[in-house]
Amino acid sequence: QVQLQESGPGLVKPSQTLSATCTVSGGSITTNYYYWSWIRQPPGKGLEWIGDIAYSGTTYYSPSLKSRTSISRDTSKNQFTLQLNHVTPEDTAVYYCARHSSARVYDYWGQGTQVTVSS
Repeated sequence: QVQLQESGPGLVKPSQTLSATCTVSGGSITTNYYYWSWIRQPPGKGLEWIGDIAYSGTTYYSPSLKSRTSISRDTSKNQFTLQLNHVTPEDTAVYYCARHSSARVYDYWGQGTQVTVSS
């Protein structure tokens, strides 16, 4: 059973960098052919895909967030990390990490971490 657990800052000030980490257990983030995603849900809105890091380490980003986003991984800790730069209050959301296959079928999710951007 794969489990994902997000950890985040809770509160970030505008213009600062949001950094959140997903710790994976029960499976390796380097296992072929899985992709590890960051997804967010702003209050009252739907889910928004932020980006992926693949089993190979290749990254993919939402075009609307690409200029501010970086996803990296630490294979020794079986973790992957989201950095979102220059945040604004519109980045306030619950941030989820999840896994999907190459067919883009999501099978495991973390419980989510609330991040609020406010001064």
